[in-house]
Amino acid sequence: MFVCLKVMAEDRQNRRYPPNLQGVLRLAVEAGSAAEGPAPVQPLSEERKEWLRGALAEMCKGQLDEVEQMKQCLAVLHKDGMTARERDGEEERDEEDDEDERESALELLSELCENLDNARDLMALGGLELCVSQCLCHTQSGVRWRTAQLIASCAQNMPEVQFHLLGLGALPKLLQLADSDPHPTVRVKALYAVSCLVREQEAGLRAFLSHDGFSVLMRGMQSDNEKLRTKSAFLLLNLLTAHPEQKDTVLSMGMAQQLVSVLRMPHSPFHEHVLGALCCLVEDCPQGLRDCRSPSLGLEELLKQRVKELQGKEESEEELDFCERLRTMCFHGLKSDDNGMDR
Repeated sequence: MFVCLKVMAEDRQNRRYPPNLQGVLRLAVEAGSAAEGPAPVQPLSEERKEWLRGALAEMCKGQLDEVEQMKQCLAVLHKDGMTARERDGEEERDEEDDEDERESALELLSELCENLDNARDLMALGGLELCVSQCLCHTQSGVRWRTAQLIASCAQNMPEVQFHLLGLGALPKLLQLADSDPHPTVRVKALYAVSCLVREQEAGLRAFLSHDGFSVLMRGMQSDNEKLRTKSAFLLLNLLTAHPEQKDTVLSMGMAQQLVSVLRMPHSPFHEHVLGALCCLVEDCPQGLRDCRSPSLGLEELLKQRVKELQGKEESEEELDFCERLRTMCFHGLKSDDNGMDR
């Protein structure tokens, strides 16, 4: 029995398959039959072959259909840039219908571009250029935030697309939206897109720094928008963790003092990220330590109080860990004279 199986295995290894899709199918069928046991392989019936051809045709058609769908979506978005003469002869449409159509087109594009190949195709079709030049500055907030969402979908972990968007000047526009757009959802989505362009992307970080991105994050953490505060603090923590060389930059802006003032706001889950950022600023950084130890900040007492509040709360374990870590780094074994100065 063992000899028989060995001969069959060697026969399959030596067998030549045509270097095309038909050969792949034959290999898959035989592999499936072998897994079920030593039953002989039966040739595909004509009916089965026809079914497989149809299934494969539908698969290929589906991919083509996605490209066509993207083209149709872009045609909808291009209407905003049409001149009156180009619009002449078209049926008059209700503005609300136009808005719904634009938003639906952007939503579909975001869904399609979760597929990396589609994101590249959208770039090749000029869709990202249209988004940056027209849609990000659209009068309708629903178009602006959906455009930012689309940019984020395309840019995630895609250096090729990130470089393209940076070249189009997307980052300063997104930072402006995140900083000052009157609609809260636009600000949140724009900051999400900023994150997708700068995290683990050196060119994106350089552009972020050149447009004073850390100040945008500072103001975001001080806003009354909980989601914006959370995303701002998380991005700051991520950038400081990945780029410790930027500590001096943010400390020169008074970031330590600003973060402590944020901690004095009514307690919120995003304080976990704020404490993490403070830990980054004091670790192996004398200036960060001096800033956090300043008696005028009252950070030591604030941390003591926060530890008392968080103890026993399972959902706050990470925040409690940051509190205790920050206390240890800043104040453990530190003695002060009567004037509150370090000895």
